[in-house]
Amino acid sequence: MSTAVEVLRPVALELTQGSAPVRVLQVPWRDPSTVSKQELAAHISSLEKACLDNPRSADFRTCLGMAYAMNFDVYKSMDALETAVNLDQTHFFAQLKLSELFYRLRALPRAEEETLKAVHLARNGWELSLARKQLQEIRRLIHDGTQKPAWTKSLKVPAMLLAAMVVAFSLLMVVIK
Repeated sequence: MSTAVEVLRPVALELTQGSAPVRVLQVPWRDPSTVSKQELAAHISSLEKACLDNPRSADFRTCLGMAYAMNFDVYKSMDALETAVNLDQTHFFAQLKLSELFYRLRALPRAEEETLKAVHLARNGWELSLARKQLQEIRRLIHDGTQKPAWTKSLKVPAMLLAAMVVAFSLLMVVIK
């Protein structure tokens, strides 16, 4: 038995048991710029309550993760989306939204890995096209070099050289005066 989220008004959520999950979310999720902070806070509190009432629902956790992301609360969003993926390993949108969060954070190798999982979970052409388009964009960014640098080298030597140059320059300025 799964649960579904249907948005009836911008502030109220109707939670129903026994119906199929809504795979295309309605207002306000399609255009985040139209949702005020107060409405978003109301949606988040409704979704948090729904998650407490239905702790095994990946749908609610996915919606909560999306709401947190819209509210620029990255850590809560990541927690909610990872929980959704762990609750239902076959949930396409939970996987896609988790990979999209990594993409937006420019953690591109992880975003590519998670998006590939979403590609394998796609059940129809529309889902597959969403995942492939996101994967294509991630790979373009990787190819163009638009990602966070991996800090694998020690900065000790450059820092020591910089400190030595500052000391030498300071001594030179004292000697010249």
